[in-house]
Amino acid sequence: MFRATNNIVLATALIGSLPRPHWFTESLGTRSFMQAMVDSRYREQYTDTVAVYVKDQEAAGLDILTDGDAHFDAEVGGQSWTSYPPIHMDGFSKGTPKPAVIRTGAVAFPMGHILHDYLEARVMPQIVGPIGPGDLHYAAMWKTAQRMTTRPVKFGTITPEILAVACDDVYYKDPLERLAALSSAINTELHELADAGCTVIQLEEPQIHMTPVRGPLFGKLGMKELVSVFDATVRGLRAKTEVWCHTCWGNPSQQRMFREIQSYKPALEYLNEVDADVLTFESCSSHRMDLEAIGKQITKKKIAIGVIDHHSLQVERPDEVADHIRQALKHIPAERLIITSDCGMGREGMSRRHARYKMISLVLGTNIVRQELGLPVAECLAADERYSLVKRS
Repeated sequence: MFRATNNIVLATALIGSLPRPHWFTESLGTRSFMQAMVDSRYREQYTDTVAVYVKDQEAAGLDILTDGDAHFDAEVGGQSWTSYPPIHMDGFSKGTPKPAVIRTGAVAFPMGHILHDYLEARVMPQIVGPIGPGDLHYAAMWKTAQRMTTRPVKFGTITPEILAVACDDVYYKDPLERLAALSSAINTELHELADAGCTVIQLEEPQIHMTPVRGPLFGKLGMKELVSVFDATVRGLRAKTEVWCHTCWGNPSQQRMFREIQSYKPALEYLNEVDADVLTFESCSSHRMDLEAIGKQITKKKIAIGVIDHHSLQVERPDEVADHIRQALKHIPAERLIITSDCGMGREGMSRRHARYKMISLVLGTNIVRQELGLPVAECLAADERYSLVKRS
């Protein structure tokens, strides 16, 4: 159900994460979020970080905000995105985690490659009992951000299939049973989040579009079956909130995961069927290659295209963003188009200043097209010349 993007033409948003401030030195670790928030030092650093993220996005003029994934610790390559859920869910070992097994079909990187560090940092607890939501505390995190702004705050979570592949399992006899348990637990947590009032929930990285590249998950699950996994994970949510399905091609340490630019085309038919309101696609880093195909195939949902490259420190110019949007509008109606970043900005490979000016360009470029279409433009305080410190003769 469209809530946050209802009646907004060319709505703007980031996908999720933002670079971690250097002064945010505290870590959540194995503590639950609510336990950590009792610690005055952690609480201060965490809430200050979320406040900075929220203010930067408001000043840029974004319509939909995120909390920057502030609960993730500063792990190599943004690994906390994967490790946070198993460390805090029920059913996982609480002792010393072990390095994850890199299973056949996964992308592997040799020693000497920057992403080998990312593989070595994938240290996860084992599954030793029935999986449950445990102490994910998504609703509490969302509330912490939402009470700082009147704009909608989108909250995202990893999908169950990535966790099912990443974690060693000594409890479930079949990987599909493990996957079903993870899906059910995440669904329970997301219903609590929706019931708390969150108007946009984002599921990150269903492996549907990765299947043509890597093959069936566990050698059994193709694209059709993975659509069913997604639908089970979000079952019942669209009656309560707006559901986004985020797809990209990975960005640990702001690195590309594949040698060649990958295309969404083989998966679009299946992505069109997922139980979501909005689908997100990388478009900037893939040089807009799939815009026509996306417009033809995705007919049942709103489409969020990335016009900001999360891999690059080069800040896109507003006129480049505007040109990208104009090209997208040749294939996607304006009322179904949302403007975003390709993926999250990460916590490790990009500075806060780069991320800030990328989001400003995103809004300024969108404003150019809004003016051309006779639509209201967003206020972008960060680009308001009245507040420049430079004296002009």
